[in-house]
Amino acid sequence: MQRRVSGTALIIAALLATAGALAFPVWSYADRSGTGRDKLAAATVATPYGPLSATDRDFLVKVRLAGLWELPAGQQAVERAPTRAVRDAGDHLVVGHTDLDARARDVAAKLGVELPNQPNEQQQGWLRELSAASGREYERKFANLLRNAHGKVFALVAQVRHTTRNSLIRQLATDANQTVLDHITMLEATGLVDFDAIAGEAADGTTASPTGPPPPDAELPAAPDAARPTGSDAFTSRPSTGPGAPTAVNTDRPAPPAGGPAEAPAEGLVEAPATLAPAPS
Repeated sequence: MQRRVSGTALIIAALLATAGALAFPVWSYADRSGTGRDKLAAATVATPYGPLSATDRDFLVKVRLAGLWELPAGQQAVERAPTRAVRDAGDHLVVGHTDLDARARDVAAKLGVELPNQPNEQQQGWLRELSAASGREYERKFANLLRNAHGKVFALVAQVRHTTRNSLIRQLATDANQTVLDHITMLEATGLVDFDAIAGEAADGTTASPTGPPPPDAELPAAPDAARPTGSDAFTSRPSTGPGAPTAVNTDRPAPPAGGPAEAPAEGLVEAPATLAPAPS
């Protein structure tokens, strides 16, 4: 009889332990604060322009860092590149990042975000790599280093523009989107961008299965119907591409407010100054 009671007690104890083990993860998860929304709230501060998240601040720093190495790289291309297409791309980098840096510094001052004054180690390495090259090799390195960097920051610009709740960051993301797209377009116009290498690097960084239509076969699919409006045809806006389209960089954007830090000429590739004006000719 005693053995039966002991056996029954052991079975009950085992069942209770199993139930407790199953319940514990549910209880412990409900009790902890580790969700995405919790992390967003913990890293966000209030400002007069709306909440400022950690992603917003990271974006500001990355815009600043981009200018600290891409502007002097563009200036070097203007001075050293053998071909006109690469010099033109460098010219766009200097002009675009001078403007974007002024906007980023103005936003950072209003939001109290500290910005770096030097490129990071990787960016300094890219500048040294460019300085060590010459001729056609220099142009290929320039086009591909800069195109790859712009493509990666383009994704961050889109994320921030989509998710930010801060009006200053939202406007800066809009400005950055126009500038970065202009630079991507100019770099690709050199004809030196290795798209296979870019696609391969992106594929190496993901494990998700690709989606989309199946690969085409010998028979061409039927042409789809055109997307057309119905009803009124009183539309006045212009498309963003095609003949007569607006330029990639909207030069009608208001300039950053006056009274910010004084602009100073760039003094070198790695030792970039705090402000980003092109060197005088």
